[in-house]
Amino acid sequence: MQDTGYRIQDTTRKRYILHLASCIVLFLITAFLTSCGAPRYGYYEDYPKYETQPKESPQETKPSGTKQPDAIQPETKYIVASWYGPDFHGKLTSSGEPYNMYANTCAHKEYPFGTKLKVTNISNNKTTDCTVTDRGPFIQGRDLDLSYACAKEIELIGPGTGKVRIEPLGRDMRYIKYIKYSPLGGSGPFTIQIGSYKDLSNATRMKASLEFKYSKVYITEAEISGSKYYRVRVGKFNSKDDAFTLAKTLADEGYNTLIAPYEERI
Repeated sequence: MQDTGYRIQDTTRKRYILHLASCIVLFLITAFLTSCGAPRYGYYEDYPKYETQPKESPQETKPSGTKQPDAIQPETKYIVASWYGPDFHGKLTSSGEPYNMYANTCAHKEYPFGTKLKVTNISNNKTTDCTVTDRGPFIQGRDLDLSYACAKEIELIGPGTGKVRIEPLGRDMRYIKYIKYSPLGGSGPFTIQIGSYKDLSNATRMKASLEFKYSKVYITEAEISGSKYYRVRVGKFNSKDDAFTLAKTLADEGYNTLIAPYEERI
């Protein structure tokens, strides 16, 4: 009887070990599959969010034959740079990203969003790299607005402005946007909406940014679910095809674009 007891205990122990081993193997397989399915990279989200999000399709937003913008040609320039910081920290830039004064970004009047620049302070030969995410400066005689972080790297904080040399290094192509279409449709006329904001100051800054290069930029008001929105729009077009030509230029430059029915300005 004693020998039988030992056999029963030994069998029970083996079953327990096999069960434990099975659980461990199952856990390792599950962990492996989970890690394979998890995204390895974060993706850039479009800002600002429109109050309506039209459905997108490759046929609608990027027809076949659409090519990427021409590559930025390296060209050294000597210009006047300034910087902007706390007063704008957290506010939306013209590219739609919130401004972060501690990131290596800058504002330029013409370069497409995502353009990478090497900036050299010619008074001390200190350099910094930055990405164009905004439009500006808006003060005559200045050509480039650096973030606080970039200005600090080249010792421009104290002087406020200074002569710099800029060299384009390429472009982050993730800043190129798709063209969206309003679900409202219609037979025309049409316009191109760049942004819709609850804060009028954001809309005003976007309008000023666009006017560096584009004409017929205007702001309209709309009330959605009891909230007022300020819409920044460009142009008036008889057909969607006419609107698409300019919308593509704006989207390639890095602006959010929505082709929508034109509404008479109040």
